[in-house]
Amino acid sequence: MKSTIIGVSGGSGSGKSVFIRDLQKKFNKEQVCFISQDNYYKPRELQKEDRNGIKNFDLPTSIDLEKFASDLNDLQQGKTVILEEYTFNNPLASAKQIVLEPAPVIVAEGLFLFYYKPVWDLLDLSVFIHASDSQRLSRRIIRDQMERNYPLKDVLYRYEHHVYPAYKAYIEPYFDRVDVVINNMSSYTAGLSLLCGYLNQSIIENKECI
Repeated sequence: MKSTIIGVSGGSGSGKSVFIRDLQKKFNKEQVCFISQDNYYKPRELQKEDRNGIKNFDLPTSIDLEKFASDLNDLQQGKTVILEEYTFNNPLASAKQIVLEPAPVIVAEGLFLFYYKPVWDLLDLSVFIHASDSQRLSRRIIRDQMERNYPLKDVLYRYEHHVYPAYKAYIEPYFDRVDVVINNMSSYTAGLSLLCGYLNQSIIENKECI
């Protein structure tokens, strides 16, 4: 049996992480395996710098996409994957070991999920979480200030010079190519219900093939 792979992407601040957390509440680990590109960021010293010497974490090269694709393929083939949690360069945080077990359905999430063709080719369903430019910016400000304690000036600089250009170049072009677009202007409830239905059906079908 090969697992069904569902890819969820969208711009930074679109609400992907919250959407995935709500989706996780609906299923157990024996039903769905969740894998995030966030845990595949390369070390800070390997990140490219912009012309002002600021590290740019919003490029496809900032993530080990080859390793991510390899682990995703292993999970689909029924193999267990072990990796370390990415702590967003927080020196006070200790990385936890993450053990991903294969399941009938795999949900993969990340900024550059669709951009990297070896991953795109593995997807049985592609889902784009959409929000307006202003909403993504405001959510990014709230997240980076509240959760990561970044100064507002730094957040705005990164959004203008890193986040937004990356969205236009590597993420938005797939808006018209994905299977499902879930609008997250105010609520994604309807989209969440739709995807839950698809997951439930895929779990049933894959179990019948065992």
